[in-house]
Amino acid sequence: MLCFSRYFRNKREGAMKLSTATWIWYPGDFELWLNEKVHMRRRVRGAIYPAFWRMDRYYSSVSFVCNIDLACEEEILIQADGEFALYLDGNDSCRYNQSRLLIPAGSHEIRVSVYNSTAPPALFIQGDTIATNGDWLVSCQDKQWHSPGFWNFDRPSSPPSAYKLETTEVLPLAWDETPEGWIADFGKELIGYLKLDLAAGYGNLNIYYGESLEEALDDDHCLQTDTCQLSGDALQSYVFPDSKAFRYVRIHARPDDDREFSLTSASISVSAMYEYLPVQERGQFKCSDETLNKIWEVSQYTLRLNTREFFLDGIKRDRWVWSGDAYQTFLMDYYSFFDVDIVKRTLIALRGRDPVSTHLNTILDYSFYWFMGLYDYWLYTGDKSFILAHYASMVSLMDYCLTRLNRNGLIEGHEIDWVFVDWADIDNEGAVCFEQLLFCKSLEAMSLFAAMAGDSEREAQYKALASATKTKIFELYWNEEKGGLVHTLKDGQQGEQITKHASMFALLLGYLNEEQQASIKQNILLNGDIPTITTPYMRFYELAALCEIGEHAHVTDQIVSYWGGMLDLGATTFWETYDPTASGSQHYEMYGLPFGKSLCHAWGASPIYLLGKYYLGVKPASAGYSKYEIEPHLGGLSWISGTVPLHDGEVSLYMDAATIRITATAGTGTLRLASLVAPNANASVVSLSGNFYEIEIAGNGQEIVVQYQNLNSR
Repeated sequence: MLCFSRYFRNKREGAMKLSTATWIWYPGDFELWLNEKVHMRRRVRGAIYPAFWRMDRYYSSVSFVCNIDLACEEEILIQADGEFALYLDGNDSCRYNQSRLLIPAGSHEIRVSVYNSTAPPALFIQGDTIATNGDWLVSCQDKQWHSPGFWNFDRPSSPPSAYKLETTEVLPLAWDETPEGWIADFGKELIGYLKLDLAAGYGNLNIYYGESLEEALDDDHCLQTDTCQLSGDALQSYVFPDSKAFRYVRIHARPDDDREFSLTSASISVSAMYEYLPVQERGQFKCSDETLNKIWEVSQYTLRLNTREFFLDGIKRDRWVWSGDAYQTFLMDYYSFFDVDIVKRTLIALRGRDPVSTHLNTILDYSFYWFMGLYDYWLYTGDKSFILAHYASMVSLMDYCLTRLNRNGLIEGHEIDWVFVDWADIDNEGAVCFEQLLFCKSLEAMSLFAAMAGDSEREAQYKALASATKTKIFELYWNEEKGGLVHTLKDGQQGEQITKHASMFALLLGYLNEEQQASIKQNILLNGDIPTITTPYMRFYELAALCEIGEHAHVTDQIVSYWGGMLDLGATTFWETYDPTASGSQHYEMYGLPFGKSLCHAWGASPIYLLGKYYLGVKPASAGYSKYEIEPHLGGLSWISGTVPLHDGEVSLYMDAATIRITATAGTGTLRLASLVAPNANASVVSLSGNFYEIEIAGNGQEIVVQYQNLNSR
């Protein structure tokens, strides 16, 4: 928030020349409006299925203001998304609502009020020097002024409310007439609008969509359906108004009375208007294992389908924005598309407005994932302005989280909180260790953000609380006999249950010393007696933790076995969960529904992150990739190659057991490698202890070639 009077005083000290115009709105309004639209699209057999958390809305009445100095008069074009009134120099009698206005020479205050009951009020003004952009201020009529929201809406005819994803027509690979109706197979899962070009007929066409053929063939349990009525002899065409997720579509004709359809499979043209967000696949990966190459390809396609207005959890079910799912997709995005706009939109939509009355998505851990997502966004992009713009929202959510501290200073869910952790048979009563770890990392992030905001009091508060929480974690939850962290604490006593969750997160967050790492490796992560993690959601973290302790070859086997198992069953996108022991239609069951499982789930794309960060080995060492580390690993493969996108460039890498080739186009990287002999390279090599070496990689496009002898060849 800016002081209104001080803002104008500063602007009047010197003439301000504005840049090219763009649509502006109250910050967060566009994202909240879009979030509501997205969350109300979910349908089950035609009935709405809204999200079960609070939907925050945009402000319907806002005011925009800017001060200008004109050497000569200037005509401006005025477009508003809604009804508007323009006031010049605070004079209520100088009120205008025409699309063009001549502003006289001199110093002026331009204030515009905009009202819209169906979409976010937005404003577009363009003159020779006057233009709506980030230099304006906006208020929701509460006397508080903020920098406006804006994106890439730069044409007066295209306001934010006109935003929609792009579409392209896709034809089915197979189109057959069967006793159950006409069946279209599009070859792989997609999301979009079914389009029919029909012959004449009378009666209804019932449409059944399926992620699997079994679902499309099941009249009673298919979750997505449509209907279309034909009523004439003339040829008719129809595009269904709601997007659906499907691979298969079945069309079943029900004629009226005694009349017969004149339709045959040859006289119906079926296609789909595939709907998508245009993103560039900047991250690439290939290796000596063709199954792993296919896994990367299908992972990218799975992520692409769920990369829409926001990062969704799944394109059929739930079609919602969940903070835990989004946290993982942010990380996948940094190793594939590196689209920062969708990350920002998703973070804003998840947070919503004050006052905070529940945790994000009602889930305790999901509030903490939001803070961690902000930290990662800062680390990968270095975008300080976004952090500062949302600092007040961070503080109010953290204040709410602090109400969950029990008398021992530990985070504990209240009755209205869902303590999720994972889809697993685990006891989440009491003070769960997993929650303390996420809370601790969130506090560390908030201490950093408070320092950026110049909030020294909160910086110290968060830092001290993070330190105290970390101490309590190891004092209260570490079990020497079990060799790891117990899952929960009840009435001050350790629970009996020990899972992988807390221990592997302590490892990933860097909270373990060498002795504790060794203990967790043997007693928890590689211990077959500890309950197996079955969801791709938690395998994301489990396999990352195994990579952190050097078990890349084991991780390769796990990825090929688990994700390859879905490919063997014909998966064209990766699923919400996969049980290798299931058979037939059991693979589609979940939540008590025969086809309740999502067969295109964002967290199923986690190999993108694992292969990018831990095999190609590129990760930021300072905010925005100004410095980064490169620690490639073959993971039992003969060779790997690929590209990792940086914020302003990329790193391309090839590695086999004897050669590493690296080209970077931004920042400064440090290649770390192990070699039985001193490497030979066209760059300076620094010897470290043991068989480890470092080579600086300048981001100038020069290829660095390193000859070495791999320690870990299989």
